[in-house]
Amino acid sequence: MLGIMIGTAAVISVVSLMHGFSEKIRGQFADMGGGTLTLRAENNNENFRTGKINNITFADVSALRHNVQGIDKVSPMMLVQSAGASYQGRNALPQIIGTSSDRQDVTGQYPEVGRFIVASDDLRNRRVAVIGQQLRDELSMPENPVGHFLMIDREWFKVVGMMPKRGEILGFSQDNFAMIPFEVARSMMGNVQDPVIQATFTASNVEEIDQLRDRVRRVIRHSRRIAVGEEDDFKVEAADSFVKQFDELSGAATVILGGIVAISLLVGGIGIMNIMLVSVTERTREIGVLKALGATRQMILLQFLFEAALLALAGGLAGIFAGYAIGATISSMVPSFPPAHVPLWVVFVSAGFSAVVGVVFGIMPASNAAGLDPVEALRYE
Repeated sequence: MLGIMIGTAAVISVVSLMHGFSEKIRGQFADMGGGTLTLRAENNNENFRTGKINNITFADVSALRHNVQGIDKVSPMMLVQSAGASYQGRNALPQIIGTSSDRQDVTGQYPEVGRFIVASDDLRNRRVAVIGQQLRDELSMPENPVGHFLMIDREWFKVVGMMPKRGEILGFSQDNFAMIPFEVARSMMGNVQDPVIQATFTASNVEEIDQLRDRVRRVIRHSRRIAVGEEDDFKVEAADSFVKQFDELSGAATVILGGIVAISLLVGGIGIMNIMLVSVTERTREIGVLKALGATRQMILLQFLFEAALLALAGGLAGIFAGYAIGATISSMVPSFPPAHVPLWVVFVSAGFSAVVGVVFGIMPASNAAGLDPVEALRYE
């Protein structure tokens, strides 16, 4: 039972941690429905080796906004490079993101206090910013920073809003940023650097998402002057594709890790087999009495199989509770790690698998017990 319990606990703890992490990632995209797509550049090893990095351009964003039918809202996003932030002598290095007023509707994320960037901010090149809570804390700004001014890349910006806390993903903070109007970011970048841009947009009709993707692909190929026969150097992905890709990766990782720790279940099964073999020897006279009273070979076989399965099932159930406790303890000890989560199907599979292990490894002892000669068994000392 102890061997089965340890093996099951190891499997459950690994699965609970991986599944809890997957749930957090999935929650990040929960508000972005299937009608949300993202246009981004694609680079391979050859691009990084030669230094010829593909980037989405301002012309691509303009073509996406004005030349594609069936698009509801477009929210470009540009990273302003080498731009620090400061406030009353304190400095920080946040992500400076240039974006548009449509971003909050496209992503489903709205400010906790204040307002978001509006269209007139872009039109009039207003120096306004919407910040994350980690940036507020690093600069020691007031609890409600709206109305205060901070300096970004040697320019003053007025804080007009603050986004809710989102925590970390893969060790990277999602709250250390400042979002500024897209055209302001464009003017700050100038023509010296090649900006990193991507664009998120929503479909007017979710039912025509595949047709829209094809139209976007044709327009962007024309905008980037990609010749017929050449491969795309960009991707148009639906928001839920990120979740699907992560689910595939996390699922594969869970199976591999679960398979590794499940080896201990085999060790537990071998332990049950050995204990039951010893039990058959110790209970030889009992088996002889049962057969003398009319117990059939099948009855003896089922009795020992049931005992082996019951032992393994009890160990499995104990392991399920222990595994969840271990996973919950680990997740609570690691900063910003999501809570452990055990799906119901994992509980049933673990319990069922433990019972199967008991049955499989109990077959030999049960067969030995059922095959004993009743006369010889009664004479056994």
